[in-house]
Parts: sequence; C-alpha cells; structure tokens
Amino acid sequence: MALRLAVVGIISTGLLVASLWYLGVRIGGMVPPRLRPAAWALLAVAAVLVPAGMALGRAGGLGRWADAVSMLAYGVFGALSIVLAGMVCIDAVRFAGRGVLAVLDRIGLVGAETFDPGRRATVLALARASVLGFAGVVVAVGYREARRLARTIEVDIPVTGLPAALHGLRIVQLSDIHVGPTIRRDYLQAIVDRVNELEPDLVAITGDLIDGSVAVRGPDVAPLADLRSRHGTFFCTGNHEYYSGAEAWLEELERLGVVPLVNAHRVLEHDGGRLLVAGVTDYSAARMMPSHASDPDKAIEGAPVDVGARVLLAHQPRSAYAAAALDFFDLQLSGHTHGGQYAPWSAFISLVQPFAVGLHRLRNMWIYTSRGTGYWGPPVRFTAPSEITVLRLVHDGDAAADGPSAATAG
Repeated sequence: MALRLAVVGIISTGLLVASLWYLGVRIGGMVPPRLRPAAWALLAVAAVLVPAGMALGRAGGLGRWADAVSMLAYGVFGALSIVLAGMVCIDAVRFAGRGVLAVLDRIGLVGAETFDPGRRATVLALARASVLGFAGVVVAVGYREARRLARTIEVDIPVTGLPAALHGLRIVQLSDIHVGPTIRRDYLQAIVDRVNELEPDLVAITGDLIDGSVAVRGPDVAPLADLRSRHGTFFCTGNHEYYSGAEAWLEELERLGVVPLVNAHRVLEHDGGRLLVAGVTDYSAARMMPSHASDPDKAIEGAPVDVGARVLLAHQPRSAYAAAALDFFDLQLSGHTHGGQYAPWSAFISLVQPFAVGLHRLRNMWIYTSRGTGYWGPPVRFTAPSEITVLRLVHDGDAAADGPSAATAG
C-alpha cells in the first residue's frame, strides 16, 4: 500500500507540474511582459504548496497551522483545476475552429482573410480572463457552501410488496464525509446532532468517512458514538478507507458502536416486520486488499427470504450492476461521486459515473446516490450541495409525486 501511494504521489506531482506549466504558458500571454516572472513565481509556489499541503494534512498531528496550510493548498488546487478545465475547453474550441475554417477555406466557402486576427486575439483574451474570474467566484462562493451544515434531503422509496409494518421506515444516509485536515471533530459533531434531531430508524454511512489513520483522526471521528437511532448505525467501506488503514478503522468504528458490514448482512425486526440491511466493500477494494473483494453474493449468504425489504450499502454506484443481477435487493445506497462537487466537474460527472446523482432504477432495484455529506480535497461546493439524506420506505404507488424534496438544515 505504501508503494502504491508513493507511485500515485509521484504521478500526481508530475501531472501537477505539467498542468502548471501549461497554465503558465496560457496565463503568461495575458499579462504584461514585466509581470510574467511574478506569474511564473506564483505558479512555482503552487507547485510546492499543493503537494506539501496535502502531505501535511495526511500526516496530521502537527497542529492547526498544518491544517490551515492544508486548507490553503486544497483551495489552490480547486482553483487551479477549474482554470485548467476552462483553458483546455478554450483550446479545444480554438483548434476545432481552426480545423473547420481550414476545411471551409479549402472548398472555397470562407477565405482565411475573413476573420480579423486582432479581434480573435481580443476574444481569446476575454475568454481566458472569464475563466479566471469564474474560478474566483466558484472558490469564494463554494467555500461558504462547503463549510455549512449539509442540507437535509427527503426521498420516498416505493417498494413493491412492502409490508405495512415497514411503511414509513426512515433511513438517514451519510456519505463521503472525509474527516481529515479540513473536516474535524466539530464539523462531524454538527452532523451527528442534526441526525439525532431527525430521529431515524437507522443510520447508514456509505463509505469515505475518513482521510487519515486512526492514530491521527480517531479523536475527530469520536462523535459517531453519539449517533442515536432505533436500530443503530451501519457502515460500508469506501475507497478512502483503504488508503487510511481499513482494518484498523473497522475495529475503531465497532468500538464506537457502528456496525461495519463487510460483505455481510443483518436482519432487523421493526414493528413486526423484517428489514435486511447488507453491505459490500468498496468496488475497488480487491486492488488494495484482496481479502476485501466486493461480493454481493457473499453479503446475502444465508439471508432469510421472508423479509419485507432489502437494502444494500455500496459506496460506489457502479456496484449496482452486480447487485441488481441477483434480483434480491429493493434499494442500493451509494455515494462516491460527490455530484461532481463543484463546477465544471458537476456538469461532467454523469459522463463518467453511472447513476451519478439522486434516484435511479436498474431492473427491479432502486439506486440512490448521495452527493456526500462533507467534501474531499478543495473546501468547495458549487452547484452540488452536500446532503444528509432521509430515505423513507413506502408502499409502491405512495411515493411523493413531485419526487425528492430538499430543506435547509441549520
């Protein structure tokens, strides 16, 4: 694992440096020649600050100053990622436009002299300046959104054949909190307090709870012991648990009263009805810990057939394909995508992730994908607000006609 993280770190740093060089070339053309050395110096500082700040945050235990540096580093990383995406889009349009013009010129429809080079340069400069301004707005507005308490989202899940005893059963889902250098104990305590106000029947935590070891982040996760619900708190691993010592964290969560479901299930008695809650390990777990290969078949091994509803916790929504093939589960709860977390990535997330956000249907199974209750990396949420999700099981046909409803918490 240490070697894998080192390789990932080297590759990531190389990509960062290459990206900053590209941005330097693009931004350098926008500033007067006398200011270009200063622009390159700022990018050089970013090249050092971002990986160093991330490393400080992961190490932990170095005091609030280190966490502040980490917060700044992730913020700079977020801004740079927005600017990079914008500049790449501009260049893609430029090069595509040149190709189209070359073709039109060759067939005699448009002459190369039709377009004024000076005007094109002005439009290009305005487009690049707009990208910089947009990045500033996203980071400024998105920081406030990221640091506030997550909104409460209410979703009805219609279940065919749901017994009357389970109608209205309420599951609160938390996902992708990412307790770490910028999300600490007080942030998690506010989430716990809000969940307790909701008085759920059970709590489901669908992975990526932490970033860091038990030794470093254990005290920040301690508020989970205060979670209150009728049937308890259940947990499935996300990919970030495997970067942080999954086995140690599973033991720590058990100590806090959270029930880890490692390709396993529990059957809960509820007002005379029975609910099965299963959990699989992260979709990619086998690459990091072969003994934790995600296995929905194993998760329901020995499961009774006379249960009124069957819920699966699976961090990555792509686990739904294997789960739906079993024709067993009524609902899968997932996270991982963060809904893209901030623009422009929130607009693209559906292109790379199945069932990226919200409620979806696959065969006979519902999939609900949370945007996450915290955030990863950049403390930015823009067009993809975090959420504490209340999922209510209802008789098929009794779900709210207008779909999920959202309310601001706190």
